[in-house]
Amino acid sequence: MIRATLGLLSLPLLAATWPSARAADPVRIGFFMSMTGRDASFGEASLDGARIALDELNRAGGVLGRPVELVVEDDRSLAGESATAVKKLISRDHVVALVGECSSARTLEAAAVAQASRVPLVSPASTSPRVTQVGDMIFRVCFIDPFQGEVMATFARRRLGLGRAALLVDATAPYSVGLAEYFARTFTALGGVVVASQKYSGVDTDFRAQLTAIRAAKPDALFLPGYYVAAGLVARQARDLGIGATLLGGDGFEAPQLLQIGGDALNGAYYSTHFSTESTDPVSRSFVAAFRARYGTAPNGLAALTYDAVRLVADAVRRAGSTDRKAVRDALAATRSFPGATGSTSMNPDRDADKGAAIITVRGGSLLFVESIRPEAAR
Repeated sequence: MIRATLGLLSLPLLAATWPSARAADPVRIGFFMSMTGRDASFGEASLDGARIALDELNRAGGVLGRPVELVVEDDRSLAGESATAVKKLISRDHVVALVGECSSARTLEAAAVAQASRVPLVSPASTSPRVTQVGDMIFRVCFIDPFQGEVMATFARRRLGLGRAALLVDATAPYSVGLAEYFARTFTALGGVVVASQKYSGVDTDFRAQLTAIRAAKPDALFLPGYYVAAGLVARQARDLGIGATLLGGDGFEAPQLLQIGGDALNGAYYSTHFSTESTDPVSRSFVAAFRARYGTAPNGLAALTYDAVRLVADAVRRAGSTDRKAVRDALAATRSFPGATGSTSMNPDRDADKGAAIITVRGGSLLFVESIRPEAAR
């Protein structure tokens, strides 16, 4: 398991801010993500966003006069590993709070440990409603799947005029199962018909049997509520089988590897995500500029969400005036109108953030912004 510590790597900068920086105890934030394995792109993007947040925090003097440190654990994209990672971060590194994961399934594993240990956990991008239902120590800075499913179903029916949808669902992923359910519920309520529903396992790479059954149903929309590896492979295999349906997905599509895997087969696809680089919000524009300057490329939604999550934890420590975990938890729960790269974050009573969605389409090998949809506009 990879373990790394970030935040004290720029000691000259810190020393310029704090004359006694070396003696100051850092504020440690635990970070657990899939840095290797099938979903490594999620972890890489998230860590890139976290680094931007960390740089900004420490250049501004840290929190409570102390440097901020990110302690990183790799859960290797494997079931069970996020719980192990979080146990280490809590017992060995004594982190004040946790940031992770992107996968709802892996966040659920970790959330049970965090809740039992009374350590606040903020997920950047886990959209399953079950995540924050684990308990009062669990938060998120993203929208949830009922909204995301509603957005994509409404967009498919009202904007694209699609009426016959097929679903291809990862039966092993709570994210995929839930998102499919919410999409189907809204799609049918708007007069559409779900003509086929097929399942697969998250490790599968051959979807031809399921796609052959879907082809027989003659859908004009194929909703893929899974992650980018499966989405890219499904797109290629669907086109090889002559399925011309419009491909639709959720924020699990959000990875550079999506286009590398799916290629031209993804042309005309649409998916929902949390962020667009075309936002005119000042915080968002500043983040995009900093990200481009450091990495030479544009950030995706996961990078932006994790940037927000790390900054929100630091802000909660500042508002709490303490690194006491209960005090930090209470400050997180009291968050109102926190300005972030993905928009303003306020925690509702369920510790979820009411956020809008961006619709992205694939055209000629590029990702293009279509529109932003607020929760009240999706109905």
